Amino acid sequence: MSGPRLFFQQLRAGIGLALLLGWAGGGRAWDVPSFLDAAAHRSPRTLVAAKALQQLVERVSTQDEEQRLQALNQFFNQRIAFRDDIEVWGQADYWASPLETLEKGQGDCEDYSIAKYFSLVAAGVPEAKLRMVYVRAQFRGRSQAHMVLAYYAQPQAEPLILDNLVPELRPASARGDLQPVFSFNSEGLWQGVGSASAGNPLARLSQWRDLLAKVKAEGF
Repeated sequence: MSGPRLFFQQLRAGIGLALLLGWAGGGRAWDVPSFLDAAAHRSPRTLVAAKALQQLVERVSTQDEEQRLQALNQFFNQRIAFRDDIEVWGQADYWASPLETLEKGQGDCEDYSIAKYFSLVAAGVPEAKLRMVYVRAQFRGRSQAHMVLAYYAQPQAEPLILDNLVPELRPASARGDLQPVFSFNSEGLWQGVGSASAGNPLARLSQWRDLLAKVKAEGF
């Protein structure tokens, strides 16, 4: 085994920084009334987008997990236009909640991954199977920091990658353009095997905690 598949499996098994993040999402019911109320307080456009997401989540919740991945990956890739944070928020690095992203209709790689993560949890996918992964991505001839969402059907399985750069789901072995650096979910943060940093994991952890407060208020 070699290449990106090994990288992602080492990342999945690693215990670099095992930190509890103060999130009780696993098994927690999605509070749909709070979600729609929060959307309505933002704008009519946000409410329309939120209802579309709610209906999709409810429709796919009885399907198998890969079908849920396909549907929600496609939903956000088609609905959200890629823009850098400085364009959308006037900040160099801002982590938007799913409703903030739907309200703007724009977001960067973190925003796609965050929205997919919480929507999949709302659709019943266990958080232990999901990891947000910082990678070094080869894109248009250069290496750049990027975030994707990885799904592990089993703890040692090869993950599927949900990405806004490559819209269809692909196994890690088919993503030779990605090298993981570190990953996190509700259970902890893991240092990856990449030598080039995509950011300070502990600084990212602080952003993650701030994000959790927002998504809890939105009903997730």
